[in-house]
Amino acid sequence: MQKIRRTLWACAAVIVAQAGWSETLTDTLISAYNNSNLLEQQRAVLRASDEDVAIAVSALRPILAYSASRSYSWDLDTEIIAPGVREDSQSIINVIELTAQMSLYQFGRNRLAVEAAREAVLATRQALVAQEQDVLFAAVQAYTSVRRAQAFVDLRRNNVRVLEEELRAANDRFDVGEVTRTDVAQAEAFLAEAEANLVAAVGDLEIAREAFNLAVGRYPGDLAPPPAFSTEPASLEYARDVAVRTHPSILQQQFAVSAQEINVDIAQREILPALSATASTGYSDAPSSSLRNNMEPVASLGLEFGGPIYQGGRINALYRKSVSVLEQSRAALLQATLNVQERVGFAWANFRVAKASLEATDRQIDAAQVAFDGTREEATLGARTTLDVLNAEQTLLDARGSRIEALTVEQDAYYFLLATMGLLTADKLGLDVVAYDPEAYYNANRAAPSVFTSEQGIKLDKVLKSLGKQ
Repeated sequence: MQKIRRTLWACAAVIVAQAGWSETLTDTLISAYNNSNLLEQQRAVLRASDEDVAIAVSALRPILAYSASRSYSWDLDTEIIAPGVREDSQSIINVIELTAQMSLYQFGRNRLAVEAAREAVLATRQALVAQEQDVLFAAVQAYTSVRRAQAFVDLRRNNVRVLEEELRAANDRFDVGEVTRTDVAQAEAFLAEAEANLVAAVGDLEIAREAFNLAVGRYPGDLAPPPAFSTEPASLEYARDVAVRTHPSILQQQFAVSAQEINVDIAQREILPALSATASTGYSDAPSSSLRNNMEPVASLGLEFGGPIYQGGRINALYRKSVSVLEQSRAALLQATLNVQERVGFAWANFRVAKASLEATDRQIDAAQVAFDGTREEATLGARTTLDVLNAEQTLLDARGSRIEALTVEQDAYYFLLATMGLLTADKLGLDVVAYDPEAYYNANRAAPSVFTSEQGIKLDKVLKSLGKQ
């Protein structure tokens, strides 16, 4: 038994080694924000959405292209120009050409496409905010889980120490004939159960540490108690009002509706004509009356105006489809609002219950402590048995365990309530981080710069490489 206890203490010491400083919940949230691969992934999705604006802008600009060609042709119907001599039936044409094409007027379709792309960017930004909330809430849960597991390890360890003393006292009383062998066996059984529970608690702590590493990007240090709640919503109605105005899921759907309304306008205008201009210049050695088989400069300039007459019903089908997608987006917005309101109500109730439960466990611990102290005192006078003392000690242990659970639930419930209100972000929490600026990449690329990678994109790539993300 002594060997088992020494092994338990060694394992616990390795797991809960002090790091020389107390890590706060704020420290954990900062690490989660800085280390999250999920945020990096969503930021890349946002940068890809930013490029859709540049792609739409490019449709407003001229298209320049170059080409070089060499073609062979044969005239299969040649005439005899002399006995045994036919007209040359083969020709080779070389062309070097630079062409330019530009859409002059599309009845607003290209301009609207840019606006739709911008609305899609704004929706994707809200998706990034939603991902940020998920990452930070996962960090909160990881933090409270490790603290809960550590508290249970401490509680189980203390329980083992108390039961060792109870067993020693039972043996002493057995030696002088005050108790029977049954009392000693009961104390031994309780101690064996406590040691098994300690092993299980140490295992739970190891699991919680691994979950912390996944959510935060590193293993935890010595975790300090969580801070007091800075602000609490005054009422459920207030919390819901804030959520409807700020929750990223609702805002994302609002921008999606705006983008689709523009797409419907674009689909309506597909029946309208378009005006475009083309120009080309280059060299060609096509046969002519004055020159033959010599490269000569050529140029052309033209305007094209036209529109669809009949495309088999395709234009009308695309319009009906865009209207249906708009109806879908509006329904999704209404459903997202209902979902957020429901989650706020659930989070509010859960938080109030958690606070009441924590207050109740405090009273439970006070009463159980008084009962345990009295039972142990009465046992020294012979009025109580060893089993009574052990049962009272177990009741106190259960009460302390309930408080650990209640404290964890309260912390999780509070930050879940903030998340449902759209307030669990690095900015609103005041975290000391270098916040990702969604405007930086967008502003560098919205004008569709004529380089393969913008300066901002190069900087972001360097940052990603330095963080080991690429």
